[in-house]
Formats: sequence, C-alpha cells, structure tokens
Amino acid sequence: MAADSPAPADSPAPADSPALADSPAPAGSSALADSPAPAVRQLRLVVEATDHEAAVAFFRDALGLPEEAAFSGEGDARVVILDAGRATLEIANPAQKRLIDEVEVGRQVAPRIRVAFEVDDTEATTARLVAAGASEIAPPTRTPWQSLNSRLDAPAGLQITIFQELLRPDEGVGTRDAEPKGDGDS
Repeated sequence: MAADSPAPADSPAPADSPALADSPAPAGSSALADSPAPAVRQLRLVVEATDHEAAVAFFRDALGLPEEAAFSGEGDARVVILDAGRATLEIANPAQKRLIDEVEVGRQVAPRIRVAFEVDDTEATTARLVAAGASEIAPPTRTPWQSLNSRLDAPAGLQITIFQELLRPDEGVGTRDAEPKGDGDS
C-alpha cells in the first residue's frame, strides 16, 4: 500500500526532523529501537476464496502477483502464496475511512477491510482487471494526496484500490498533518 499524502504515514520522518524531535516515542518503541532486527518480518493477508482457481487467476495472472509457493492437503485443501511486494498495515479511524471513500468513490462503500495495490499505471491496470472479471466501483481518480486511484470489487469478496503515485517521495507538498494519511489509496 503506498503513500496517500506527500509524506506517507508509513514512512518515517528523517532523523533530524522536528516531528521526531518534538514528539514523544510511541509506547513500547524503545525496545524496538534497541533490537537489531524488526519484530515483524512479513505481513501475510490470508483470504478465503470459495472459487480458488478464479481468485488465483485474477490476482496472479491478471494483477501480476508472482507465485511464491503453493500447497495442498487433505480434503482438497489448497493455498497459493503470492508476492505482493512491500506490505504495510494502514490503521484508519472511521472519519479517515469515510474521507477516503468520499475522495475515491464519492460515497461510503468500503467494508472494514480493503486491500490496496500500488501499480505503475492505474488506468491500464484497472482496464486489465475489469476485463479479468473485477467490477469497477469508481474509475481512476486523482486524489488530493497526488495519487491516481481506482476502486474495484475483486474475486474472493475483496474490495481493492489500485493506485499510482503521481509524485516521487522527494516531491511531496504540504506536511503529514495537512493532508490525508495512508497507503496511497487512503
């Protein structure tokens, strides 16, 4: 998921930034600062898909997520693990969730969990995914945080955002508090 705002919520401010110097450390952060390795090494989002083959074809073949592994077990149990690049967990309060929906779609539509994928070309990816079976909720829309976002209903009951960053990280405008925060789609 990427940055919605010029200074993404998931990217730390530079060490000499006043934001870091003036704000207290989050609870429990001192233990992490002393640790040589991250506490979490990977985020995996596990999604149950009734039509497993269609979901794999959509996310692997149409969206282009490379297959890392596949496993099967008793009783037709199957899982395919797809590489989705860098992962972040974006925690939004209800007001931010409503704001994101209003900007991207024009009305509140998102379920509690929505998955966002950063791509190089939102328009082409959206067209490809619609042709592969997704339903377009909202076409590519330029956001105030300088990304181009579309919203789709995808297989496995997932609502997804496809987003393209329109500015390089060093071209940000405004401050973290002045713009909506989140994953590029938020």
